[in-house]
Amino acid sequence: MDVPLWPKTIPEAKALQNILKNRVRITALRKKSRFIAAVDAAFAGDHIIGTACLYRYPELTLTEEKYSEMQSLFPYVPGLLSFREGPVIINAIEKLSIKPDLILIDGQGIAHPLRLGLASHMGVLLNIPAIGCAKSRLIGDFEEPGLRRGSWSPLFYNDDIVGAVLRTRDNVRPLFISPGHKIDLQTSIEIVLHCVTKYRIPEPLRRADFLSKEIKRIVA
Repeated sequence: MDVPLWPKTIPEAKALQNILKNRVRITALRKKSRFIAAVDAAFAGDHIIGTACLYRYPELTLTEEKYSEMQSLFPYVPGLLSFREGPVIINAIEKLSIKPDLILIDGQGIAHPLRLGLASHMGVLLNIPAIGCAKSRLIGDFEEPGLRRGSWSPLFYNDDIVGAVLRTRDNVRPLFISPGHKIDLQTSIEIVLHCVTKYRIPEPLRRADFLSKEIKRIVA
């Protein structure tokens, strides 16, 4: 690959996206997930904190937490956020004593203009199945899903289904689920719903978000 893995310029980043998007595979999950990791990133100026929380699945037992810190080396550019957050997230995941079978990411999978959101980007680089679970829409059109837990409607972009608009609890705002890599949409929906307990956001992602904010509060 002639383009650096973590480019520092926008043209290099776009060139790498065009390479990596062709490596994304949306397929059935090949094996059951025994350990899943949820990740998050928090910023304090140019300082970035990445967290990885490892859960035993399907029990949803928290088994390990790791974090990483570094200076952000890439500017804030919509559509290129994985180049800003990716290095610290991968560093945190690689600190885990057990390699996760699947990664749950607060961000997009293929529901991205180039079908390479953060979940797809991280999934390809790590060669691990990944699911994007976002609080808001980046692209696409949809009809509002039903109000009951588990109701969902397809998210369309350029006439293709790139994700699901999923109601994770009764009468709450939906989440935007999109497969990232080495997993299909239906399985992504099932895993996200299983990870939702008392709140709208899947519990592993809530924990990763809490941990990143706690570390940010300590180091800021």
